[in-house]
Amino acid sequence: MSSAIFGNSFVFENVYIQSVGTTAGIVEHQGPLGHYFDKHYPDHYHHQKSYEQAEIEMLKDAILLCLKKGKVKKEDIDLYFGGDLNNQITACYYYASHLYKPFIGLYSACSTIGLALANASIMIENHNIHSAIACTVSHNATAERQFRYPIEYGIQRKQTMTFTATGSCAVYLSCKVSKVKIESITLGKVIDYDQYDANDMGRAMAPAALDTYLQHMKDLKRDGTYYDLILTGDLSNYGKKIMKDLLKEENQKYNEYDDCGCLLYDITQNIYQGGSGPVCNALVSFGYIYQMILKGKYKRVLVLATGALLNPVMTNQKLSIPCVCHGYVLEGVS
Repeated sequence: MSSAIFGNSFVFENVYIQSVGTTAGIVEHQGPLGHYFDKHYPDHYHHQKSYEQAEIEMLKDAILLCLKKGKVKKEDIDLYFGGDLNNQITACYYYASHLYKPFIGLYSACSTIGLALANASIMIENHNIHSAIACTVSHNATAERQFRYPIEYGIQRKQTMTFTATGSCAVYLSCKVSKVKIESITLGKVIDYDQYDANDMGRAMAPAALDTYLQHMKDLKRDGTYYDLILTGDLSNYGKKIMKDLLKEENQKYNEYDDCGCLLYDITQNIYQGGSGPVCNALVSFGYIYQMILKGKYKRVLVLATGALLNPVMTNQKLSIPCVCHGYVLEGVS
């Protein structure tokens, strides 16, 4: 059955997760969810000559792990969707030449996995393709170099800053029935609340998360109690508090709410407000939450993948930071 749009949302009947592959950096492996990830690395270089090449290596490993667990070859996948934080989506495109199939590069900052899942799911549901892999990757050192300062500078970080997660995630989707499905997605609008501080992403992104949450509930005529868990992507501790306040102001009821940036690391780790980056949401959702759904702890989880669409050039021009949030629902199949 082809999916029709409801407001900004789509409901799917035939989009299932066949397998996932996750790779994590050393800090992520040392966190409370570290044992849920398929592979980790001993340092930030991963036996490569640069951080950027290490990022490509993580993506390669995640995709190959996903394919192996799904018992398919690279060329069996109809389309690949993915993106990262590097200029011109460098990590993904540099590895795409090894896939031998079309690769559609997407950029939605830290919400990239949500956008990749949305595009793949819509095409599978509408019978344009039979299978796809949605993927993303990020590396703390490459992101710091591009958006802030190289870590070698050793600058003093602000209290509101987050920590870009290191790792990669690949999700194999098809129309073949499995134990977990993508039940629906809500595409987010670009929201700009005149936030200017690139070191305070939680404050900037929280309004976008709320907007997508409210749009999702309106489109599908649901409320927060329909889900076992509401999960934001990378608002981290400060942004999570703001999100809870916003939900309270809107009189929203829900069973449980948490944030991937808070779950990925332990409070004793030196990560300031918590995790961020494209793989932050992806590692928690598909390394941990996916397994919890398989085990029956959760039945339905609404994930609100948040992203700040900042650019170093525009930020230096003192422009405000637009943000976006793409929502997707993971549902266990009885």
